[in-house]
Amino acid sequence: MARVFAFGLALAATALLGATDGSAVRAQNPKLFGTVGPGFSIVLKDAQGSRVRNLSPGTYDVQVEDLSEEHNFHLFGPGVDRLTSVGGMGTESWTVTFTDGTYRYQCDPHSTLMRGSFTVGAVPPPTPPPPPPSTVTAKTKLLLTSGPGFTITLKTAAGKSFKSMKRGVYTVVVRDRARIHNAHLIARGFDRKTTVPFVGTQTWKAKLAKVGVLKFLCDPHALTGMRGSAKIVP
Repeated sequence: MARVFAFGLALAATALLGATDGSAVRAQNPKLFGTVGPGFSIVLKDAQGSRVRNLSPGTYDVQVEDLSEEHNFHLFGPGVDRLTSVGGMGTESWTVTFTDGTYRYQCDPHSTLMRGSFTVGAVPPPTPPPPPPSTVTAKTKLLLTSGPGFTITLKTAAGKSFKSMKRGVYTVVVRDRARIHNAHLIARGFDRKTTVPFVGTQTWKAKLAKVGVLKFLCDPHALTGMRGSAKIVP
């Protein structure tokens, strides 16, 4: 009898150990909660009630409450594309796996107003802004081009744009490339232009001795966008 009792205890211990191991394997996924409507609102929160901004990669259970027949909840990103229907309401549960990247959620019919996003994994550093345009000096040769389309540009001979220039005497190569346009350069103490029928290349010496603004334009089409400017600085 004792031998049977001991055998029963061994079976019970084995079953308990198996249950414990199984529960460890079946660890619950982190939970997220999405809500759309009833007004024009959409949000995805974590279990603590905070709006999701960044998550660790992995598998998550997402519970979505769709509270309006005019909205839906659409979650998408690398490897994920789940959504509720626009005409329906209710609660849906999804199990999704997020990998490194950016994920978005939105109401498809109102995506310009009702949307959000979050990142998964390490957040890449923001792209640095481009360096400000350089200031050119009188040693820089300039190229003023008008046409052949409805564009006019003033750049360095190397093709670089700029927004400011030092005072001085500049060599400006002017390319007037259309009979319907001209090239006009204006600053304090300087005013020179090609004629409208002229097509060809000219070279000017532009003495820009005063601080102010240098304007370049096509006179017949300045109001349609064929114009630009650069600051003249000390």
